[in-house]
Amino acid sequence: MLTAATAKSSIHAGPLAPVSSNEGQLGLMGAPIRFGRNNEIYGEDEPAEYLYQVISGAVRTYRMLDDGRRQISAFYLPGDIFGVEAGDVHLSSAEAICDAQVLVAKRSAVMARAEHEKSLARQLWMLTVRELQRVQQHSLALIRSAEERVAGFLLEMAGRNTNGTTVELPMSRQDIADYLGLTIETVSRTITHFAHSGTIALETSRRIQLRNRPALTRLNA
Repeated sequence: MLTAATAKSSIHAGPLAPVSSNEGQLGLMGAPIRFGRNNEIYGEDEPAEYLYQVISGAVRTYRMLDDGRRQISAFYLPGDIFGVEAGDVHLSSAEAICDAQVLVAKRSAVMARAEHEKSLARQLWMLTVRELQRVQQHSLALIRSAEERVAGFLLEMAGRNTNGTTVELPMSRQDIADYLGLTIETVSRTITHFAHSGTIALETSRRIQLRNRPALTRLNA
């Protein structure tokens, strides 16, 4: 967990030049904090005092269900901003998937700047809207078939990669299963089926080449 003392001392260590963001140039200022694999960044129901931006590595947000299952709500890659909440507490927990470096910015400071900078206020609004759209799209995906869910996931990850035909997956198959609401066996079986049909090629267990993108797109339509 990122404690308030740790965040405060790190942020006061000095400004860091803003990194490019898939969510828009918010110009977050702070200092990078490193998190080891599976280390918690913040927990569910903790005060939402900071905004976060992935510099390197990857982050997952998740909730634990009453029956003990884990439900991953989102994956964040370099440039992505996370920790955006409508209220004062986090609705989910965040963990580093692998060794990650995360820029931490005081939420109140960003909001104070937004009161005087219309462009920043607009970017914050768009970021919030995109997060809402992401949640809605993810909810709709969970009612689809296993093949449709996995196809949509691969296309989503390809769209977030600079090389649109190759997917680099920092997350495990279990992570993917918990994101798609499937079992790890179903995810592995579906990926193997796509590979045998020539739709994808498994260069490694986490590096996938999309050989027949139209076929995946049809499944995701």
